[in-house]
Parts: sequence; structure tokens; C-alpha cells
Amino acid sequence: MRRVHILNTNKSYDKTCEEDMLRGQKCSAYFGHWKHLIETIKMGDLVFLYSNGNGIIARGVATGIVEIADYQGKENEEYYMHLDRFEILNPYLSSTEIKIVTNMNIDLTKRYSTLQNMKLV
Repeated sequence: MRRVHILNTNKSYDKTCEEDMLRGQKCSAYFGHWKHLIETIKMGDLVFLYSNGNGIIARGVATGIVEIADYQGKENEEYYMHLDRFEILNPYLSSTEIKIVTNMNIDLTKRYSTLQNMKLV
């Protein structure tokens, strides 16, 4: 069963992260255990990019291939995955709309969420 992931773009920490994800059509995570969460995303999973203050700003389908890069001068601190069928949403999907559409109370303040047992249409 295909899973759904919501990744926070990390713009409150470093706004270049969000710009890089959109430009590179990818999802990324940095440092500590957060970066290893990218490894849990499987080929075909649906990935949404969530931007604080905006909502879901983009979506794509996971390739399943984890890549690693240096970040902020530190070796191997960015784990990322390119997203097929990448689309920047216009308009964005607000946090209120997300909760209505999913019928779930999702904590969007977290950097990463996986929605289990969600029926995809």
C-alpha cells in the first residue's frame, strides 16, 4: 500500500532549504535522526512539502532512491530523494484544508509525518 508523507521544508530554520527542495524537485532532511527518515520513504509513496505559514506547497511521487550531500559545510548531512510528477501547488493547501480533506488532526508543526491507512483517490 502506498503511503503518504508530509515533510516540513525547514524554512523557519533555513529558508534556502525550501527553495532548494522546490528548485531540485526533491524532499530533504538534515542532521541527526531527521535525515534518516528519508530512508523510510519508498518508491511510489506520495510526498507533500509543507511550508510553515503557507500549507502544502508542493507534491510528488517518491523515486525510492536516497541521495546524500554535504550541508552547511558538514559532510553527508543532507539526505534527499527526487520526486517524480513534481508539482508546485497554486493555490497552496492550508493546514485547515489539510485537516478537512484527510479527516485527521495532523500535527503539522512536526518536521515529518507519515499518514498510515489513508485511502488515496
